[in-house]
Amino acid sequence: MTTRASHVLLVVSAFVAGLVVFLSVILYATGQFSGGRVPGAAAIGGPFKLIDQNGKPFTDADLKGKPVLVFFGYTHCPDVCPTTLFEMSQVLHAMGKDADRVTGLFITVDPERDTPAIIKDYLAYFDPHLRGATGDEKEITAVEKEYRVYAKKHPLENGDYSMDHSAVVYLMDKSGHFVAPFNLKRPPKDAAADLRKYL
Repeated sequence: MTTRASHVLLVVSAFVAGLVVFLSVILYATGQFSGGRVPGAAAIGGPFKLIDQNGKPFTDADLKGKPVLVFFGYTHCPDVCPTTLFEMSQVLHAMGKDADRVTGLFITVDPERDTPAIIKDYLAYFDPHLRGATGDEKEITAVEKEYRVYAKKHPLENGDYSMDHSAVVYLMDKSGHFVAPFNLKRPPKDAAADLRKYL
């Protein structure tokens, strides 16, 4: 198999895996699985221990009491990640003072490069209500598993690498329970109005 064919197969596989995760999340959120939930199926989200962009310990307990928009990505991402964080920033801005009662969380899928300092510099371009989190590979793998996130390193010809990953924005309620995938592809004021329902 040629290098190009391998790359195309990898991209298609990543897309299909991401689509399966996304559709599973939607079906779970809307209760369209048999009985509302598959017996034995794990919930979306859960406990984690990471480090925030300031180098301080950061756990799921720090999120309790506010609705949270959770997004997994990485700072070297060329398109999806900055676009998603920009859209999240627009929604938070549209919330006005209510943005203080919400948290936007960016968790890296690339702990090898995304140190707290790198994430802090990256988030400086977005809304200040956004928080960032990283950890060692084991910790990141654990939180990816909790949120059913697909992430895989993709080597590049120059010796560098990119990360193939799912791009769902998870809405978690004030108790830390998964609500639904949050739709950012709409006017920010409409998304903000939707988010206010969970304050």
